[in-house]
Order: sequence, then structure tokens, then C-alpha cells
Amino acid sequence: MKKPVVDYRTFRLRKLNDPQFVHLKLLLSWVGYFILYFLTENLIPADACHPVHMWLDDVIPFCEWFLIPYVFWYVLIVISLGYFLLFNVDSFKRLQTYIIITQILAMICYIVYPTRQDLRPTEFANDHFLTQCIGFLYSFDTNTGVCPSLHVAYSLGIASVWTKEKEAHPAWKLFVVFAVIMICLSTMFIKQHSAVDFFAALPVCLIAEGVVYRDRYFSKKS
Repeated sequence: MKKPVVDYRTFRLRKLNDPQFVHLKLLLSWVGYFILYFLTENLIPADACHPVHMWLDDVIPFCEWFLIPYVFWYVLIVISLGYFLLFNVDSFKRLQTYIIITQILAMICYIVYPTRQDLRPTEFANDHFLTQCIGFLYSFDTNTGVCPSLHVAYSLGIASVWTKEKEAHPAWKLFVVFAVIMICLSTMFIKQHSAVDFFAALPVCLIAEGVVYRDRYFSKKS
């Protein structure tokens, strides 16, 4: 059985600056993110947000089954960060840095140019568990602060790090890529995001990719 590269059983808060544990500080970015998320969700009114829309939004139908990959996003984040935290600290640092960069860039966009989407159905054709869950999701995750989509940005970052992971099984890498594609599509099929939000996330990801993997992309060839 594969052993963790760091023995976290010996971790204490006083050891946070120790070389073997200092990477855990990167997790503090989630505290900042949730604070900013709460502020942008509650202090920026919908009527102050710019609506985003493109023709693809009218072509993509609402499909409640895409709630499954949409929610799996949360699981994939935990699995990915957890695995790298235990077995590849360098990949953990890269993924968490990728997430931090996309968090910062997205939050700047949400504050400087607040956006909303008006694509959510007013009622569901089918009343069952999935649509009830989507209704609940709508109730606490508003339709503001949507462009660029962090669902898309984090997912692409996860795919980037996993596909570069040498010890990961090819089947798992393929699954991650498939899951990420489905997650990205799910944001539009359950009408949480406009297609504009998806495309806006791509340059954000390119910036994060360039920073996180600059040693690979921009290193001088001998």
C-alpha cells in the first residue's frame, strides 16, 4: 500500500512553518475565498450586475441530470487535493496555487464588473429529486457573480495537474478528463452559468497554467 510522503499525524499548529508542513498554508486561501464569496453574493445586488448571454445559451436545453456531474465537482476537488496532499506535495502546491490564481482573478472580475445570468427556469417540467435539489441550489447560490465560472476554472486546473501526474493510472486520467468535460457542460445544462462564463474562464486558466507550470513551459532548453 502506498505510504503518504508526509506524516501528518505529527502535525501541530506550532509546526505550520516547518518545511514539511508549510505547504498547508495554501489551504488558508479557502477562508479568504468563502469570505469574498459571501460578500459578493450578499453585497452586490442583482440589478447592479451586467447580464451575460450568448446564442449558445438558447441552444443548450435545461437538463436536471447534469446536476450529478455539477455536484461531483466538489468531490473531485476534495479527492484531488487530498490525494496530492498525501502522495505528491509538489502537485498539491501546483493545484492549490492554480486554484488561488483563478480565485483571485475571478473575484476581481466579480467586483470590478459584476455579472448575472437570467437563464434559470421559473418552473421545472419534472418534479422529482433532482429538480428539487436544483431548486435548493438556486435558493442559496444566486445567479450573480458568474463570469468567469470557477466551476470551469477549478475543473480545468484539476485536469491539468492530474494529466501531468506520472504515477496516476491512465484510466484514472481518462476518467478525470471525462468528469471535467461533464462538469463544464453541467454548468450550462442546469443553467447555473451562461456559455459566456465558460469561455471567459479559459483565459483565466491560461494565466494560471502559465504561472503554475512556467518551469515546464518557459525553461531554457539545454
